[in-house]
Amino acid sequence: MPSRRAFVARIAADGPNDTSGVEALFDAALAPGDLVAILGKTEGNGCVNDFTRAFATSSFETLFAKHGISGASLVMSGGTEGALSPHWTVFGRQEVAEEGTGALAIGVARTPALPWQHLGRRQQVLMVADAVRAAIADAGIETLEDVHFVQIKCPLLTQSRVQQVEQAGGTTVTRDALKSMGYSRGAAALGVAVALRELDPDVISDADIGSRLDIFSARASTSAGVELVDHEIVVLGMSPRWSGPLAIDHAVMQDAIDLAAVKAARERLPMDAALVAVLAKAEADPSGAVRGRRHTMLDDSDISATRHARAFVGGVLAGLFGMTDLYVSGGAEHQGPPGGGPVAIIVERQG
Repeated sequence: MPSRRAFVARIAADGPNDTSGVEALFDAALAPGDLVAILGKTEGNGCVNDFTRAFATSSFETLFAKHGISGASLVMSGGTEGALSPHWTVFGRQEVAEEGTGALAIGVARTPALPWQHLGRRQQVLMVADAVRAAIADAGIETLEDVHFVQIKCPLLTQSRVQQVEQAGGTTVTRDALKSMGYSRGAAALGVAVALRELDPDVISDADIGSRLDIFSARASTSAGVELVDHEIVVLGMSPRWSGPLAIDHAVMQDAIDLAAVKAARERLPMDAALVAVLAKAEADPSGAVRGRRHTMLDDSDISATRHARAFVGGVLAGLFGMTDLYVSGGAEHQGPPGGGPVAIIVERQG
């Protein structure tokens, strides 16, 4: 019985418009029609005015038009602080004539455009949950326990978007564009938690989003940007319907230096397998301390705490894995416990 096989590759980027490495893949290893998603780390500030994300998205849309690609997800995460390397993680899938043996599975989905009065509120949670379920079905993942990572790109509020709501007589969760990024990331993450049955939707209220840090998803990674009005969702997991050498597992870091959890996840995968990609969330611990010792990330008025966190967690993981082209996304509201976050590891098994 035919199955599907996943393809994953990390491609270095000389800039947010450097699509040459991905185009070279089309000639060597991946048919353009098999492309499913690209997760990018661009070298902007990762904040509201990080236009490297939009520049990268526009550059890839031009490449896609050239090769007749439609429907592929583009998730651009800004910020490569410290020694993190700008890069693209390319995901593809193809139908093959072999039996499924159990391997990495990839699914994608998009939501409708988000009404701006719903951002950071329960309606956004429920919208995202529906789309995550659709992406799981698209991946052919049979049990929720086999979902290991859900990457979401979500929108944020701008002044014009706030004004649209207010002119219609409504209100938004905040008028601050930067704060809206956290609300959007948090609501999207709780949508993952609802879809994966980590949380009952009935226990989530508008007031909980961004404030009740005891509720979270252990497998959500969300990133907000001004370059979209809906949500792009990429689900990664394992499925017996898929074949090939790729496999995935995940860890939940309890704090920014919790390497024990990451090592345990790596050890659950074959130790002779080659490392293909590492995807992680990072957050400045909202308590103001890491293992009882004060940090200053939240007190720096010059540099956003999300930028500190990406550099810190990126350095911790780079030291463990011996690579700097890691997908480390900042801002982990409701994504793992406070100060921690999920980490996914993708490997290529031998034989």
